Amino acid sequence: MRGNDQQAYDRGTSLFSPDGRIYQVEYAREAVSRGAPSVGVRTEEGVVLAAQAQASSELMESESIEKIHKLDDHIGGASAGHVADARQLIDFARQMAQSNHLRYGEAIGVETLTKYITDHIQENTQMGGTRPYGAALLIGGIEGGVEGEKGTPRLFSADPSGTPHEWKATIIGGGREEIQGVLEDGWSDDLSLDEGLNLVLRSLREHEEEIEADSLSVVSITIDDGYETYETEEIAELLGALEDEADDEADDSEE
Repeated sequence: MRGNDQQAYDRGTSLFSPDGRIYQVEYAREAVSRGAPSVGVRTEEGVVLAAQAQASSELMESESIEKIHKLDDHIGGASAGHVADARQLIDFARQMAQSNHLRYGEAIGVETLTKYITDHIQENTQMGGTRPYGAALLIGGIEGGVEGEKGTPRLFSADPSGTPHEWKATIIGGGREEIQGVLEDGWSDDLSLDEGLNLVLRSLREHEEEIEADSLSVVSITIDDGYETYETEEIAELLGALEDEADDEADDSEE
């Protein structure tokens, strides 16, 4: 009888079960956790976002799996979960960013954009005939900065329930326990951009040691330079440096 009760609450996104759960939202979170990871780190100079692509075949071009997107000159977004669902949220975010430029003549704030996105996501958890988005987002960028003052790097996450959280460093997608552990051990208040980039790649290597540069997308959003994408060759060089560092540590421990 208990199983039949649960099935009844599975059929709609707008129904709470007697124990206060919305099963479709929980299933959407599970879809996110089965996806390849995306990681974000906030530093003193800006935000680093990195996402791993999970190709379904060796013949697929991994570059065709878009998981990091430019939302505005000062904001980027990384996704995990269903790529098609994430693209809908990215398109919505871009519309909100451009609308802010047209309406107010200024760039949208990172927190403001995040809340527009999470409000939009949340609507799909309380309306009949829809389902929750099977994707989560990291939204990172530079907040404010007027009259010669420098802006502030900020990093937010948005999950399938429509809940926004601000982070110093975090991961969405698979491998959360290993990756978050590395981030917690390695993050500090005075982290530079290069150190943040190193931390992001180290955390992803903790999840998958034999990670390839062409399966990664990496961007930085900085106070001075805005949104910038790292080329595959640059990522390969950084991964190579990490491997050399790991080899040196192993040699030292043997001695």
